[in-house]
Amino acid sequence: MLKFITEIPTDFPIGGVHCVPILGNGNLVMVWDREEKVLTTIGGRLEENESLDEGLNREVMEEAGIELTENRTPFACWFWKESNGYTVYYLTEVKKILEMPKGFEKTGYVITNFETAIDMIKNIEGREERINIIRRAGILSGNLTEESNSR
Repeated sequence: MLKFITEIPTDFPIGGVHCVPILGNGNLVMVWDREEKVLTTIGGRLEENESLDEGLNREVMEEAGIELTENRTPFACWFWKESNGYTVYYLTEVKKILEMPKGFEKTGYVITNFETAIDMIKNIEGREERINIIRRAGILSGNLTEESNSR
């Protein structure tokens, strides 16, 4: 179940981290998952004894070849009943784009504005949860208004 937050949840363990990285011009970075055939946020499961920041740094490098600034704001979480744990979503800023690592499950990144990202998600898969995450990140970052893309 998706929930919007302002603080990291502490009632259950956190097993995963995802982010919506924003570039200086207000565009966001997403990745294409070649196995699931979806445009998705960047992130994944935490490895054993890995902190949230360490996991986020590793995931953004593995999936998109980007480096983040230290500006990271938790804004959503997804509770997984199967594992009794959370995936936390951060609004982040891109420090720099590096070379995309080879051999990982994502085949590349997509840089777009928030409205186009939402339209793409609607047309590719239509998952309301992912649309709501991107919409909330756009509003929090000041790159999308409440009324934008409500079609």
